[in-house]
Amino acid sequence: MPHAIWKGSITFGLVNIPVALYSAENREERVDFHLLDRADLSPVGYKKINKLTGKELAQSDLVKGYEYEEGRYVVLSDEDLKRADPEATQTVEITDFVDANEIHPSYYEKPYYLAPLKRGRKGYALLRETLKRTGKAGIARVVIHTREYIGVVMPFGNALELDLLRYASELKKPTELELPGEGVEELGVTEKELDMAKRLVEGMVTEWRPEKYRDTYREDLLKYINRKIEAGETAPAVEAPAEERAPKAEVIDLMALLKKSIEKTESGRKPKRAAHK
Repeated sequence: MPHAIWKGSITFGLVNIPVALYSAENREERVDFHLLDRADLSPVGYKKINKLTGKELAQSDLVKGYEYEEGRYVVLSDEDLKRADPEATQTVEITDFVDANEIHPSYYEKPYYLAPLKRGRKGYALLRETLKRTGKAGIARVVIHTREYIGVVMPFGNALELDLLRYASELKKPTELELPGEGVEELGVTEKELDMAKRLVEGMVTEWRPEKYRDTYREDLLKYINRKIEAGETAPAVEAPAEERAPKAEVIDLMALLKKSIEKTESGRKPKRAAHK
């Protein structure tokens, strides 16, 4: 089973559906690179340093702070962030329903899956089938990682998908660009050309099959990398003498620490039922 980001509920009206939130992105499809020192190909780490003392800090030494005046902070724990609005941090609160095709693709930002918990299977199926039959999508507010988003809840096969949306204020307006107007005749576009272009488009119409499209650049890049490996075009990192070698503990894998911290925090968190509206 994938790791749930949080467990909470979908709410609309008086309906409360217990769910878990999961990432819908497949990060394994990405080609990841390590940063290396050009001189000896040693892996490059990075540290969290106290800017005043120059001391290196462990993950456990770090706290979140809001700077309300220059050099003055309010320190907030994870529990403080939940207390600001306990319901919002574990609730997908649907406030409106709209026609799904009215949402322009430029608003979509990041997909998640919602899965029912044991007590929410009936309500989950009810909402999913209702959205399918009406062609509507639920517009919701949700807090993920200390930030509130607007999202859209839509059926995706047997699943309910939560797509985070950009706020209108986050999108730049195209009015600053030099764009041709609707009067295309002024640009010399003829009706015959439009008809020909329309015929070309209609001749290329097909069913939408997402599995048809692949990241061919990634595939070609991996083939190229494998050819270099087979040709022996590799280089090992230069081993420093033992007396000069820095202790491994000094290179902190912050991603691993963060992951362990999140797993430890969320494994001990009990699902909380959102208050009924």
